[in-house]
Amino acid sequence: MTRQFFARASPEVSAAVRQGASVAVATGLYGISFGALAVVAGLSVAQTAALSLLLFSGGSQFALIGVVAAGGSPVAAVATSTLLGARNMLYGAVVSPLLSLSGWRRLGAAQLTIDESTAVAVGQRTPAAVRAGFWATGIGVFVLWNVFTLVGALAGDALGDPRAWGLDAAAGAAFLALVWPRLAARTAQLVAGLAVVVSLALVPVTPAGVPVLAAAAVAVVVGLVAPPARPSLRTGGGA
Repeated sequence: MTRQFFARASPEVSAAVRQGASVAVATGLYGISFGALAVVAGLSVAQTAALSLLLFSGGSQFALIGVVAAGGSPVAAVATSTLLGARNMLYGAVVSPLLSLSGWRRLGAAQLTIDESTAVAVGQRTPAAVRAGFWATGIGVFVLWNVFTLVGALAGDALGDPRAWGLDAAAGAAFLALVWPRLAARTAQLVAGLAVVVSLALVPVTPAGVPVLAAAAVAVVVGLVAPPARPSLRTGGGA
């Protein structure tokens, strides 16, 4: 069946599907880290699995458990996660006209609109490849992320006290690793630097979670003052 698909599909579509599959494997495997860290931060295995299934936004999930692990309030954890997840609305504005979906397919696409599926989709040259890349990446990441989240949660549950393994600071390190590759642009570096300064200033004097919210507010302010350049989308048939 797979061979028949690749035999009939155009080279652009086949390449998009292969790219989406490779991205899905790399991203899905990282779910092990989230599952383990969420459990040692205090969530149950069921709560951890539900979080990946329903929220399905890696950065937002790591931010949430980071606040929880630091002793922050549920309100601060949800607010921090929501602020970071708001970027998916911008992704939706980009991919929606490219996919041209309606009904239940539109709802499904909304759940699968993440960093990876958007990046693969907008990097394609033809409308068919855009759609193939989006769905291959989105579905692949969703399935593997949830599977490996459960694997990591079961492993983390068996570890016991996170401090005995040095995992009490691992959530922050994991989130930093997730963000680090995105700091190539100068605007991103400026946002990160200002956010660090604001967070360090607030950590000694505010409850856990508040410095993260303030750091997110820095990004909003910078975005309003210096809006990012709009991406160049290629959806025509040629180069």
